[in-house]
Amino acid sequence: QVQLVESGGGLVQAGGSLRVSCAASGRYAMGWFRQAPGKEREFVATVSWSGGITYYADSVKGRFTISRDNAKNTVFLQMNSLKPEDTAIYYCAARPGVTMSYVGTQEYDFLYWGQGTQVTVSS
Repeated sequence: QVQLVESGGGLVQAGGSLRVSCAASGRYAMGWFRQAPGKEREFVATVSWSGGITYYADSVKGRFTISRDNAKNTVFLQMNSLKPEDTAIYYCAARPGVTMSYVGTQEYDFLYWGQGTQVTVSS
C-alpha cells in the first residue's frame, strides 16, 4: 500500500500564491485533482515520472505549475494568481508501474490517493 501525504494548503487572498506538496516514494506518474463544495472532483494537473511531461486543466493553465523532485520523493503544485473559484480540497494521486513519459488526466488513471489538503481563496 502506497501512502501519499499532502501538505501546504491554507487560506490565501485572491491573487496570492500557495504551494502544495505530496510525498510519495516510488516510480509513479502523479496527478493533482480538486473537489469544490457541491461539485465533483476534477483534474488539475499531471506530471510524468521523469518530470519531463506535464499537462494542465484549461482552468489553471498559465497559473499553476506541477513539478517533482524524485530525489526527495515529492511532487509540488505551485499555484499563482489564485481565484476564489480555486477553493477546494486538493488531492494528489499516484499511478505505479508506468513508463517515464506516462501521464494521466482521469481519476481512473490513478491507483493511490492522498487524504487531501484544503485550499481556500478569499475574495
